[in-house]
Amino acid sequence: MNILWWHWLVVGMVLIGLELVVPSFTIIWFGLGAVLVGIVMVFAPGYPLPAQILTWTVVSAVLTIAWFRFFNPRSNKTFSGSAKGAVVGETGLVIRAAEPYARGTVKFQLPLLGADEWPCMAEESLKVGDRVKIVDVEGHVMKVEKTGKGVD
Repeated sequence: MNILWWHWLVVGMVLIGLELVVPSFTIIWFGLGAVLVGIVMVFAPGYPLPAQILTWTVVSAVLTIAWFRFFNPRSNKTFSGSAKGAVVGETGLVIRAAEPYARGTVKFQLPLLGADEWPCMAEESLKVGDRVKIVDVEGHVMKVEKTGKGVD
């Protein structure tokens, strides 16, 4: 089987184009690896097939690891409790009732710390439809206080 330089370029472009359909931001690195092998093949047409595949695999893996290890813009995610100053005071709607100091669920209009629904706890009973305000974050639970009554 004889794979030519333009085969690698076509495969690379297809993989890069596939990234538009499947936005995982990993397929692009395999596409760039294939393009690089195509460029190497232009200058070294006798490059053996096993070396081509090895080069593609290594370059793709290095680019993927470099992206997720060093350049990923999502690597500075906030986690529950680590940025509570950013969410204290936000308001939401109770979607699962709870007795005092029991867990309920509150839904926020916009996602907070990566989710729009959070377990919550309050010093008073919460009913479905109550409006609540975050007063503290403890681990994975939002401590809230009621600001408005729900439907009885």
